[in-house]
Amino acid sequence: MLLIIIGIVAVGLSFALANADSQVREYTGTIRLIGILITLVGLGLSSVKQIEPGDVGVQKLFGKVNSNILESGLNVINPLVEVVTFDVRTQNYTMSGVHDEGDKSGDDAIRVLSADGLEVIIDLTVLYKVISREAPRILKEIGTDYRNTIVRPICRTKIRDNAVYYDAVALYSTKRDEFQTRIFKTIEDDFKSRGLILEQLLVRNITLPASVKAAIESKINAEQEAQKMTFVLQKEKQEAERKRVEAQGIADYQKILSTGLSDKQLQYEMIKAIATSPNAKLIIMDSKKGSPIIVDGK
Repeated sequence: MLLIIIGIVAVGLSFALANADSQVREYTGTIRLIGILITLVGLGLSSVKQIEPGDVGVQKLFGKVNSNILESGLNVINPLVEVVTFDVRTQNYTMSGVHDEGDKSGDDAIRVLSADGLEVIIDLTVLYKVISREAPRILKEIGTDYRNTIVRPICRTKIRDNAVYYDAVALYSTKRDEFQTRIFKTIEDDFKSRGLILEQLLVRNITLPASVKAAIESKINAEQEAQKMTFVLQKEKQEAERKRVEAQGIADYQKILSTGLSDKQLQYEMIKAIATSPNAKLIIMDSKKGSPIIVDGK
C-alpha cells in the first residue's frame, strides 16, 4: 500500500511540474514513468498475500468484513483490502497464583467460594483454538483480543458459578474430576457459540484455607495412628494365641508323661541320656525283674 501511495504522489508531482516554469520541467516524463512503475509494483505486491501455516486471513475493506477466509499459502486479493490474520492452532491460557507462571504477571489464580462458605484458590490452564470458518464473525463481534474478551472472563465466571455446588474438601479430593468435567461442559458451550473450540481444561492446583489443611493433616495423622494401633493389637492377639497353643502343647505333653510312660520307657530314656553324656562313668542300674544293667559311659 505504501508503494501505491508513493507512485500516485510521484505521478501527481510530475503533472504539477509539467505546468511549472522550472529547469526540472524536462524531467517530468521520467518522473511520471517512475511513478507509474512504482504504482504498478505496489499494486502487484498488494494483490498477493501470504498466509503462514496455522493461520487464516480475514479480509477487511473500509470497515466491511468479508466472510471468505484466506487459507495458508499465497492468495490473490484486492490491493486495497486489509488482511487480519488469526491463529487457528491450539492455544493455551493459564491463570496461576505463582508469580510469572500464568499469562498475567502476579497472582492471577481464581478465588471461589465453596458450598460450605470457604475460599478456595484454583489454578487453571485452558487449551482452545479458533474455528477457521468463524474467524470473520469473531473479528466483527469480538475483535482480535478474544483471549481477554472471551477466554479469560468466561472461564473465571463459570468456575465460580460451579464451585458453589461442592464442599472445599470435596473439591480438593473426591469431587475434583467431577468438578473439572462439569466446568468443561459449561465452558465448551459458551466457547462454541462464540467461534472457539475448547480442547482441554486442566485444573492444575486447588489450594484450601490453612485451617482446613491443618484439619485434614490432623485427620490423616489420626487415621495413621489408628491403623498402627490396629496392627499392634492384631500382632499382640497373634502372639497371645501362639503362647496359648504352646502352653496347651506343654500341658498335653506333661499329661502324656504322667499317665502314659512305663517303667521300661523311663529306664530306656535314662540309659540313653547317660550313654550320650561326654563324662566317663560306670553305672550299675538294678533291675527288679532281671540281672543288673551295667552302663559304661566312656
